[in-house]
This record gives sequence, C-alpha cells and structure tokens, in this order.
Amino acid sequence: MELHRRTAWLDETRSPPDLVVVEGGFPSFIDRDRSADGLQDPTPTARSLAESLASVFGPTTRAILHYGSRAQGRASRADSAFDFFIIVDGYRQAYRALAANLGMPHHPNLAIVLARVLPPNAISVRHRGPHGEYEAKCVIASTPHFRRECSSRARDHFFQGRVSQCIVLVWSRHSVREARERSFAWARVFLPRRFDLELYCRTLLEVALAHEIRPEAKNHADTLFAVQRDTLMGTYGPVLARLQDRGVLARDGDAFVQRRLPGPIVKLRVRTYFRFSKLRTTLRLLKHPLLYDGWLDYLVRKIDRSTGERIELTARERRWPLIFLWPRALRYLRTRPQHQR
Repeated sequence: MELHRRTAWLDETRSPPDLVVVEGGFPSFIDRDRSADGLQDPTPTARSLAESLASVFGPTTRAILHYGSRAQGRASRADSAFDFFIIVDGYRQAYRALAANLGMPHHPNLAIVLARVLPPNAISVRHRGPHGEYEAKCVIASTPHFRRECSSRARDHFFQGRVSQCIVLVWSRHSVREARERSFAWARVFLPRRFDLELYCRTLLEVALAHEIRPEAKNHADTLFAVQRDTLMGTYGPVLARLQDRGVLARDGDAFVQRRLPGPIVKLRVRTYFRFSKLRTTLRLLKHPLLYDGWLDYLVRKIDRSTGERIELTARERRWPLIFLWPRALRYLRTRPQHQR
C-alpha cells in the first residue's frame, strides 16, 4: 500500500477485519433470497474493491452497496469510477481508520464535522490490482443517517434517488427495501390517476434526476430505464401489488389506478421536499474541493463521459479553480444538456 499525490491506493490482497462472510461474499446475516428486491450479485472486481474498502474503514464498516453506471453495466469507458455507499457505525472511527490506513489530505476531524453537518461525504480511493487500476468513489454514511435518509424522515432525495435504481448488494438490505416500499408516497404526486408499471419506474428515475444538477441530457432517464428495465420492473411490480392489496391502488387490466389522488397539501409538501433536496445536493458539491482527491479531474471526466463534451482547463483554472473556474461553471450550468431534450 502506498500514497501517491495524496491519492489512496488499495492493495487488493488485504482482507477485511472481523467480517463473517459466507458464499458469494455476503455476511451470514444477509438473506440470500434477494430476487424480489432487485439487489444483484457483485462482479469479482466490485467485490474485490468492496472487501479492500472494508479493511480500510475497519470494523466500524457495516455495509457496502455498489451503485451507478458500473453496477448497472452501462459504463463504456475504463476510467469510469466504481460508486459505493460505505455504511459505518460512526464517522469518528471510520475517518480515523481511513487516515491511519491510507492518509487524508486534511485532518479527519474536518471530514467528521462536514459529515455531521451535511451528510454524506464523498472521497476518492484508487485501487491497484493485478487486472488494472480503478477509482472508487466512496459515499460514506453512518448507519443512523442511512436509515433516516431511506425512510419517510429523509431530509433530501440523495440516497433514495440512488437506491431506487439497480444496485449491487455487498452487505446491506433492510433500509434499501424500506426506501423502495415508500417510493409511492412521493411518486404519486408526479403520476396520473391511471398508470402502468413501466410509467411508474420511469417516473422514479425522471423525478430523481430532475432534482439534481446532472451533466447528462434530459432524456437520461430513458437510458437508465433501458439498461435496468428487467430489474426495475421485477422490483416495483411486487411493491405496486402490495399497495393494491392494501387498497391504495386498484387494478384495471395491466394498469394501476390511484383510488385517491394527492391533495394540494400533499403536493406542496412533496414538491417542497424536492426543492430542498436539490439545494442540499448542490451544496454537497462544495465539499468536493476539501475531501475528494482529484475532484476537478473527476468532474471534467464525468462531463466528458456523459456528454462527449471535452473541457480543456487553463493553467490558471487548474491552479486556482475556486477563483477562476466560476465563469466557466456558471456558463455550463446555464447551457448544460440537462436543460435539453
């Protein structure tokens, strides 16, 4: 293991401490019947990365979930990062273990404070193994924060917008199921009275993407649905069937019918929640210069991968991005593909 230009490198031969793992890389307390939840098995590379990350964050690690383009099988470039949720018992133990094992560009107390003020934090960890070199984008959340953000008490849609899609289970399950079960509580505001399963799944994606600043075009939800169709339909079909059993929905052939449309107060509450969610998600980006090593190159690569637009930064923009990058950033926000169909 070594540190290179403040970038953490993982040795994949290290095994995670104090983990009881059964066949397939799952701990003994996880039910192997996951088909109804749409939680997929990890690829060997993702499993290797997750096990190494578990060793870095130490015994406080409770769960690891893999999401994003790699998990969905739509990553088309070798430099696409592997996205992980790292669920930990406590931020203090996690960041101190990270600092001890790999080092951090700042004192771990800074990350601890930022995590408590506006969770979660995101950090970059690079993994060097026999088959190449990979970047892991680690979104770190405490167990209480993860459970809260996957419940009706969520303060924004950052977590639910991601766990409502195809994810790869490495260790956790129950909070993810709760977030998916309650998706109708907010999705109903954006649905017509009569809808089918496909429209429901598309609405989940469209609403989540619309309430974040994204580099992709407005029709990115169509791309996500195309690569996740079977998983999403298999996941949310049972969710809607249970709502029908409870009398919330009625069935009309292949379609579902809302027995009671949301009123003005419910609509106002849900739309206000999403407005604040977009604000909080945007504010999280301001933490990247402090915590995410190589944040500028990561953002430039992400825009390039998502839009095909290659951004060449000047030497001055690279040296003092927080001063000289603002005009370019504001221009991009006004003209980004998300505003286009």
